[in-house]
Amino acid sequence: MPAIKGRGAPANSESTRFALPARQADGEWLDWLNAAPDETPPPLHTTITQERARTIITRNRSPDVGFDQSINAYRGCEHGCIYCFARPSHARLDLSPGLDFESKLFVKPDAAALLRKELAHPRYVVSPIAMGTNTDPYQPIETQWRITRACIEVLAACRHPLMITTKSDRVTRDLDLLAPMAAEGLVAVGISLTSLDPALARTLEPRAPHPRKRLAAMRALAEAGVPTHACLAPMIPAINDHEMEALVAAAAEAGVRSVSYIPVRLPFEVAPLFRAWLAEHFPDRAAKVMSHIQALRGGRDNDPAFGSRMRGQGPFAALLHSRFAKARRRHGLTQGRITLRRDLFVPPSDQGRLF
Repeated sequence: MPAIKGRGAPANSESTRFALPARQADGEWLDWLNAAPDETPPPLHTTITQERARTIITRNRSPDVGFDQSINAYRGCEHGCIYCFARPSHARLDLSPGLDFESKLFVKPDAAALLRKELAHPRYVVSPIAMGTNTDPYQPIETQWRITRACIEVLAACRHPLMITTKSDRVTRDLDLLAPMAAEGLVAVGISLTSLDPALARTLEPRAPHPRKRLAAMRALAEAGVPTHACLAPMIPAINDHEMEALVAAAAEAGVRSVSYIPVRLPFEVAPLFRAWLAEHFPDRAAKVMSHIQALRGGRDNDPAFGSRMRGQGPFAALLHSRFAKARRRHGLTQGRITLRRDLFVPPSDQGRLF
């Protein structure tokens, strides 16, 4: 079956991990299932559903990440990155981690109000809040909904530390908020960069901004004084790992303070989706790619263990680490994690709203 133009997943995968029935897509996609094999599939339109959440701050105890609090204003992500580790989260909604994840989106319009309420709680303990940990806070629908910006406005008013991860240049729209926060040591921004080849980037991340735009965003952030990090994630054997040194060099030239990388991860339903994507776009090397990935992951498609899941194991992982370390040193990008201030926090207050 031909891939749908502008979408990452080749199809909707089935998922029964949460005791839910396997879900078959409907509407235009169902029409395509009944079409002739050689027909071009129709466009798959994005739908948006408003979600009324009760809380907005999510907490975790993972030793693999540098934060314990996060905000996700959206569920699903229209960027359509085939490798996205967040895809399986759509199965909890009885939706497919495949095409549903990138076309059936959920927004939380009350996010800023909920955030303000939670920050005002007497027992709230200040810790950097991360945005972009599950789905991109600057995916295309942020242009219309501006929920990410509304949350940043609350955090800026409270002088609360914030970490942002995105692969979109839309983040520069909010420099009027981020630059003053950066001047007080309250914010850092990480931008994901996977390839400098526009054709490969379009295949990996069909609706994400062009690599050139991401590098321009890094430069704009850095010039505005915002601590900027480049994340080369994921590094996929025989797909984009050959670009590692060039990616580090490009990020350094753009003015980032630090850089990191993560080998590709294929949790749960991501693995079969990725295999189908390989068969569609890289049939000549699909077996080689999966062989390398399994060598990184102890003979499996994925290794969920804390620690090793972010680094991989075996000779190929060691080679990636060695190449990355040399590239970092060559460009002077040896700084570790950026530390944000916590001592400036002022809880939100309704005092003054009466006047």
